[in-house]
Amino acid sequence: MIEVLAKLGRGPVFLAGEVLECVITFTNPLSASSTSASSEMLAWASAQIHCQFHASENRVALPPSDGSKHDVQAENETVFVPNRGERGQCILSTPPKILFCDLRLDPGESKSYSYCETLPVDGPPSFRGQSVKYVYKLTIGCQRVNSPIKLLRVPFRVLVLHGLKDYQFPQDEAVAPSNPFLEEEESLKKDSRLADLATELLMVATSRRSLHLYNISNTRGKVGTFCIFKTVYKIGEDVIGTFNFSEGDIPCLQFSVSLQTEESIQEEFQRRRGQPVSFTVHARHQESCLHTAQSSFSLPIPLSSTPGFTTNIVSLKWRLHFEFVTSGESMGTCLVRGSQSEAVTWTGVEQMEVDTFSWDLPIKVLPTNPILASYVSQFSSTNSITI
Repeated sequence: MIEVLAKLGRGPVFLAGEVLECVITFTNPLSASSTSASSEMLAWASAQIHCQFHASENRVALPPSDGSKHDVQAENETVFVPNRGERGQCILSTPPKILFCDLRLDPGESKSYSYCETLPVDGPPSFRGQSVKYVYKLTIGCQRVNSPIKLLRVPFRVLVLHGLKDYQFPQDEAVAPSNPFLEEEESLKKDSRLADLATELLMVATSRRSLHLYNISNTRGKVGTFCIFKTVYKIGEDVIGTFNFSEGDIPCLQFSVSLQTEESIQEEFQRRRGQPVSFTVHARHQESCLHTAQSSFSLPIPLSSTPGFTTNIVSLKWRLHFEFVTSGESMGTCLVRGSQSEAVTWTGVEQMEVDTFSWDLPIKVLPTNPILASYVSQFSSTNSITI
C-alpha cells in the first residue's frame, strides 16, 4: 500500500498567469500491526492541469465534438488521461510532466516531488453557473506494474484579471545579469511580482471615487434620488449606496436592493432563440421607508463569487436590482379619538393603493488577491489517495 499526498503550498486559489506549485509525497506506511513489511514499487507518476467544461443540455446547444480519441485512450490502461471519467469537455490542458519512473519505497520510506506549472492566461475563470461550469483540476496519475492507473485530482480555483498579461515588466538593463544560467531565476522573480502587480492594479481600478446621482421617478412623479460613489468593485468589498426621499413628490413605502449576477448564453449557442437570462441573487436589502427622509444599504460581494467575464459561450455581468413600492394616493394620517378627555391616537391606514416599479444599475466586479480568496475557498489545499 502506498499513500499519495498532494499539497498546494499557498492555497487553492490562483490568478491566471501565476505558477501553481504542488508538493506530491509518496509514502510506504509502516503499520504497527503489520508483521511482514515489504517494499513497494511504482512504475511511473505524471501530473497535468486541465480545465473541464460542462454545459446544461436544456440551455446550451454546443456543436458536436469528436470525443472518439479520448474514448479509445480511456480503454487503454497504460495511457495517462487526466480527465478520464469526467463529465463535459476538456477545453484546456497543460503538457503532462513526468514525476518519476520506477520508484521503490521501503517500509516507512517517503519521497516528495515538486510540480510547478504556469496557469494559462487565455483560459476562462473558475465558474459554476446555472448553464455552464468551468472547473480546474490538477490530476496526478500513478501506476503499479500490471495494475490500472490511479488518479488523484486536486481541484483549485482560477481568477482572471484582464490586462494583466499585457503588462510589460520594467527592464533593469543596467544591473541585469548577462549570465544565461540565471534566466530561470529571473522568470521566477517575475512571477513573484505578479500577485503584487495584480493587487496594485485592482487597488487603482477600485479606489477611484466619483459621485453618481440618479433620480428615481415613475409615471406619477419623482420618488427620490439615489447616490453611489463608485461602480467598480473587487469581490469581498461592500456595495454601499444612499437614498434621499425628502425631495420626492411621491411617497415611497418600501424599497429593496438585490446584488445579482446575470448569466447569458451567446446567441449562437442558445438552445432556444430568445431564451431567458439566468439571474442569481448574492445579497439583498429590504426596508420599509414611509416618512423616512434618508436611508442607505450595504451589500457584501461574496469572496466565493465569480467576477464578471465573457467567453465565446457565456457572459457573466453584475448589477444592482432595485424595486420600489410607492403610494398611489395622498398619504394623510388617520386620527382616532376615544373621547374629548383622551389623547389623540395615531394609527396607520389599513388599505391603500400602491404602485411598484423596478430599476437595474450595472456595476463591474473584478477579482481580488488570491490569498484572500483562499480563506473562504470550498477546496482543500491537501488531497490524498491510497494505492
